[in-house]
Amino acid sequence: MEPLHKDAETAAAAAAVAAADPRGASSSSGVVVQVREKKGPLRAAIPYMPFPVAVICLFLNTFVPGLGTFVSAFTVLCGARTDLPDRHVCCVFWLNIAAALIQVLTAIVMVGWIMSIFWGMDMVILAISQGYKDQGIPQQL
Repeated sequence: MEPLHKDAETAAAAAAVAAADPRGASSSSGVVVQVREKKGPLRAAIPYMPFPVAVICLFLNTFVPGLGTFVSAFTVLCGARTDLPDRHVCCVFWLNIAAALIQVLTAIVMVGWIMSIFWGMDMVILAISQGYKDQGIPQQL
């Protein structure tokens, strides 16, 4: 008898929602939800690079932890955009150098190596998303 009680509660809740909706719309009314990722300062300092450079950095990070991140730090000095527009270029450069050092120093316990690979994948993802924005193509990931 318990399932019938739960079904009655569900039906009563659905009726209350329908009664509260002034338009009389069903539960399938189109609701758009926008999700925005909150990034920390190290993650936001990853530069938007051209796709080939991002792939090279991923390759370097895969085999020598931190090397691709170190190379990407210099792309910031060459004008690569980041998600930290209010910070000075030198500050963003040093944040990337710090991330590379963290990856190198913690590679001994495998944490830095895994972090380095994920960092490289983030670089490629940012390069792909930047390519879509430059071409005006709607992004569907």
